[in-house]
Amino acid sequence: MTKPTLLFVCTHNAGRSALGAALARQRAGDRAVVLSAGIDPAPSASAATIASLAEIGIDDSAHVPTKVTEELIRTATVVISMKPGLDLPRIDGVVYETWDLPNPQGWEASAIRPLRDHVGDRVTDLLDQVAPA
Repeated sequence: MTKPTLLFVCTHNAGRSALGAALARQRAGDRAVVLSAGIDPAPSASAATIASLAEIGIDDSAHVPTKVTEELIRTATVVISMKPGLDLPRIDGVVYETWDLPNPQGWEASAIRPLRDHVGDRVTDLLDQVAPA
């Protein structure tokens, strides 16, 4: 069986989608391929997001925000929009999910913790569906 590819997308690929992808990578291990991208990528990842991940033992300091492309979406099994209203190409055969999450831009790491934990729970549920252990 082929491993599913999960693509987490938000506006800047600096906060929400970076968080989702890092948590999914940690929890999926080799059960899934995990990618992330943004509609309008920021120059760098959110330092507070990286710090909130470090608190739970995930080093995502090498994350570089990436632009979402139709080609990238074509590689995905599931595309997770981390906010409603993202204008993404619709590709037959790709499953799309929308998670309505607040934008953590400008938040401190301590403020991101509840969002990180919520995203982690959603990631676990998604992995249970598409890449059971």
